[in-house]
Amino acid sequence: MSSDEEAPAAKPAAKPAMSRFLKGAASDSSSSSDSDSDSDEDDDSDAPKKGKGMNAFTKSDSEDSDQESDDEHKGKILSAAEKRLLEMEATGKTMENALKINDWVAISNEFDKLVRLVQRQSNVAEPIPSFYIRTLVELEGNLNKALAKEKEAKKKMNATNARALTAMKQKVRKAIKEQEDAVKRYQADPEAFEAEYQAHIARDTAPPTAPRPARVANKAAAAADEEEDDGFTEVGKGGKGMQFSPETIFKNLQAIQEARGKKNTDRAEQIRILEKLLEVAVTTYQRIRILLVLISARLDYNSSVSNYMPTELWAAAQKEVDQLISIVASQPAYSVQEITEDYDDMAERTPETEKDGIVRIRGSVISFVDRLDDEFTKGLQNIDPHGTEYVERLKDEKVLYSTICRAEAFYEASKQDDPLGRVIMRRLEHIYSKPDPVVSALEAAAESSDVKPKITVSSAGSISALIHALCVHLYKSGNSLLRTRAMLSHIYHYALHNDFYTARDMLLMSHLQESIHSADIATQILYNRTVVQLGLCAFRSGLIKEAQSTLQDIFTTQRVKELLAQGVHQQRYQTLTPEQEKAEKQRQLPFHMHINTELLEAAFLVSSMLIEIPLLASIDSDELKRKAISKPFRRLLDFADRQVFTGPPESTRDHIMQASKALQDGDWEKCRDLIQSIKIWALMPGAPAVMEMLAQRIQEQGLRTYLFTYAPHYSTLSLSLLAKTFSLPLRTVTSTVSKMIWNEELSASLDQSGGVVVFHRIELSRTQQLAQTLSDKLGNMVDQNEKTLDTKLGGGAGWGDRGDGAKGEKRGEQAQGERRGRGERTRGGARGGARGGRGRFAQGLGNQMGGGQRNA
Repeated sequence: MSSDEEAPAAKPAAKPAMSRFLKGAASDSSSSSDSDSDSDEDDDSDAPKKGKGMNAFTKSDSEDSDQESDDEHKGKILSAAEKRLLEMEATGKTMENALKINDWVAISNEFDKLVRLVQRQSNVAEPIPSFYIRTLVELEGNLNKALAKEKEAKKKMNATNARALTAMKQKVRKAIKEQEDAVKRYQADPEAFEAEYQAHIARDTAPPTAPRPARVANKAAAAADEEEDDGFTEVGKGGKGMQFSPETIFKNLQAIQEARGKKNTDRAEQIRILEKLLEVAVTTYQRIRILLVLISARLDYNSSVSNYMPTELWAAAQKEVDQLISIVASQPAYSVQEITEDYDDMAERTPETEKDGIVRIRGSVISFVDRLDDEFTKGLQNIDPHGTEYVERLKDEKVLYSTICRAEAFYEASKQDDPLGRVIMRRLEHIYSKPDPVVSALEAAAESSDVKPKITVSSAGSISALIHALCVHLYKSGNSLLRTRAMLSHIYHYALHNDFYTARDMLLMSHLQESIHSADIATQILYNRTVVQLGLCAFRSGLIKEAQSTLQDIFTTQRVKELLAQGVHQQRYQTLTPEQEKAEKQRQLPFHMHINTELLEAAFLVSSMLIEIPLLASIDSDELKRKAISKPFRRLLDFADRQVFTGPPESTRDHIMQASKALQDGDWEKCRDLIQSIKIWALMPGAPAVMEMLAQRIQEQGLRTYLFTYAPHYSTLSLSLLAKTFSLPLRTVTSTVSKMIWNEELSASLDQSGGVVVFHRIELSRTQQLAQTLSDKLGNMVDQNEKTLDTKLGGGAGWGDRGDGAKGEKRGEQAQGERRGRGERTRGGARGGARGGRGRFAQGLGNQMGGGQRNA
């Protein structure tokens, strides 16, 4: 070896500071050949260490030999590219040191850092350093040696290091595959590859010798050029000039569309270019083409499905959709359609150049409307609903609704039936569940626009008529999904306005309960919301039995929030995968569309209380007491009965459970006060009327419970005393008692002249007791036989998966029939008891068959 000053001249570009990187350092052996090679490499590397400033592999031959140039690099300010190269050099040095001690964990971390640095360099359109390619090739060789030694070694390395070694093999293989062409060129001729890179660096860093033609000498000349030329030139990446003028619009659009979806595409830059192209567009065709691409670019700004569009970007896209609809609506000669004939994208088109005088442009306005609506919903899902930002974001629904109505008017004019149905469904989804004042505000904003649909509040006459007209249009369309969703929305609207019988009849006639399990998840959620709203409507209307049977299906599952898409319910012994959890969160409804689950639970439990408490008082058999109509309510009641100490009620459930106990004891006033003190009733529409209805129902069911409980202890009971005790009119008491006698719930007779109820009782003989036991066993056998038949037939026509309500009704009627028969036998004569038992048993079978037929 010569002296340090002669070393660069002897080996001009061969071994820079990182040249000995990883070479032979993977071996831990102490053989003489390894030590000789290490010493040779140390000698070779001493010369480049003398270099100052930039590392050796970026220097030319003259820079390596010129001391004055080195002194210059000492004092100058490094550029961003030079800083990145120095950082790569430091990373490589750390990897080299880690390789000497066989620390593959550190090598893996530093290699990840090196890859990020190289990726950053490629992002700014700089060439990949030859140092990186050489590092990959040498690292691959050292990895193979290390893996071979690991297989042969008796003492294996620790598990962490071994995992890092295996991971490095995969990382290096992936990196070599990405740089496959460069690696092949390097392996073919390393010196030529290095020289090519040095020449490229020298060309890029050389100062310009002459001004570029596009450069303007001074501001006056620039102003003169702008006055002479309508377009303007902008320099993009790589120094390429971009000309923005009406003549180059189609060329620029083609370039942007070709770059769409590729890696490292600057979406913000694309949007800025398209905005400038829109400013210089002069024809209608050019503006439509640019708007189609610009709106797509804005909607594709967030590549991730979970992220939502920023509000500013969404507002800009919404205005541009409005602008596009206004253009195509005001000029019928231009039509935007999803399916068109092929045409030349680079040529200007006018109605005169087309055969039928209509310029058909490939695009989809309804897709833009769908994406705007979805992004609006996604934004509401990701905003805190209890903050002011949510309210501010919710105000954008008015402009979104106007855009939907404008799109509907456009499709009505162009007579495109399929997208018209989709946009009407979008419009319906924004108004079907809202109160009338909110819908009126949305409609007022839509009617103030320049493009109006045919169906409006003014033309329909009322909001209910408007929703009816929209739903009827969807009923006539051929899309079954839109028809189903329109039907559910229509039912929901009727239930929201307390028209229970119309909503119930529509739901039964639609037969949706038979096929809803095969629908998509969004439609199933809408079905659940509709059924729940129907139950609330029945409760507000005072139809307690209907409300309880309607709400029972969803509360039996114990997954109310999940079924209504208002929360993710975690089941015990069940964990969701990240993909499932993400999908569940994306299905959640915005907060302003939620149905209050606490109010829903209060309505269900109060309805169950008014039905279950009299039923519990009417039966005296423990076996029948276990047959509950409302299992969730019975479970809560049993838990409350097991409590040793009961404190003041705090939650809604506590109020209802203590009210249930008071009703069992005949204290209807305490029950009424506890129910009316529940604060959640304030959120129910028409709360005062509902409270008055509940007080009357509690009085009536308190009377029934009292008669069931204390009838065995009385021979006669005064009607006026009952009316005074329960604060009911004498006519209401007489009607209630007569109904109980007629339904054979009470073995008594009514003496109108004396104003008393006369109870009948007789002790059963041994034969009657055996006959009653036999009747009960036969009833259980028939019930089990029906269940077995249902299982074999796959549920049967009467009791399908959605037939829980009919099944509950059937069981309730059977239990009621058995109870009536037993009551007749208990309190009536021997002949009446036997007749009542046979009649009630036959009625129970008839109710079973009738329930199945009704459901079918």
